[in-house]
Amino acid sequence: MPPGDSIVEYGAYVRGEKIVTSGIVEALDLVREHNTSSDGGANAFVWVGLHEPEAPEVDWLSEVFGLHPLAVEDAVKAHQRPKVERYGESLFMVLKTIAYLDHDQLTDNSEIIATGEIMVFLGADFVVTVRHGEHCPLTLVRERLEDQPKLMNRGPAGVLHAISDHVVDQYLQVADLMQLELEEVEATVFADVSSRDINRIYQLKREMLEMKRAVTPLLSPLSALPQRRVVPSEMREYFRDVGDHLSRVCEQVESSNELCSSILQAALARSNALANEDMRKISSWVAILAVPTMIAGIYGMNFDFMPETKQVWGYPAVLAVMVTACVLLHRGFRRNGWL
Repeated sequence: MPPGDSIVEYGAYVRGEKIVTSGIVEALDLVREHNTSSDGGANAFVWVGLHEPEAPEVDWLSEVFGLHPLAVEDAVKAHQRPKVERYGESLFMVLKTIAYLDHDQLTDNSEIIATGEIMVFLGADFVVTVRHGEHCPLTLVRERLEDQPKLMNRGPAGVLHAISDHVVDQYLQVADLMQLELEEVEATVFADVSSRDINRIYQLKREMLEMKRAVTPLLSPLSALPQRRVVPSEMREYFRDVGDHLSRVCEQVESSNELCSSILQAALARSNALANEDMRKISSWVAILAVPTMIAGIYGMNFDFMPETKQVWGYPAVLAVMVTACVLLHRGFRRNGWL
């Protein structure tokens, strides 16, 4: 069945200008008629954008545009690894999207990074995008291209470049924000570390791994994309530029991930050191209190024949011995840094 609520927008683009049609099939007929009659070659295409469509809707589009069944299955199920595959004369690309979630305070269930997917079907005269997730919409990309007909006139390859460039720019923004989070945690790691601080660091570590899984697998297919035949020679430099940006993101994510591991280890070591310091203090006070406890215990045994029990100065002398022993022990522990 034709797409219903899942369709975000569609349109036919001729020489970079959008032409309103009554439906997707009519837009495709218009484009192909124009490309057949045009002496300047194919410069018109259809762009259909979907958000979390149902299987029958994608099946209908596969019949209209001739999409491969395996690619259609991937687009419906989502949760795919970033990749670029060729099916006949069309190209299928999967991009992982990431978004930084604002938060006032982290909890045990807090998420810092949200992930989604964008699937792109690319043909000679069509682009079909299927987006999963609430973040990283393509509305701004479409509006930017429509405001600049010269960019839209690059054809389907130009749209694919704009989408991949937009996604990689999101990577850069999230990577920078995560770097700020790590710097903030690093600045406080040598303060009084509590279990809550350890939980926050572990959450950052977990989110960094999630980001790494989203970004790193795209590096290889995106680097090979300029060599694909569906990408015109004049567009290959643009894709190589996106690949360079992605390489920088991967390097930043890798370094941030290593930094997060180091921060986590330092925080654990610091927490253990603080626990040992507390144990030394407790042991010191126990040792100090053990002396008067021992003396009081001896003189509390109520034997008839005990030294100094019948003397007037016996009680003050025992108290003086207790105080003196406690003071000496306290000074010794202070000198050794235990108190």
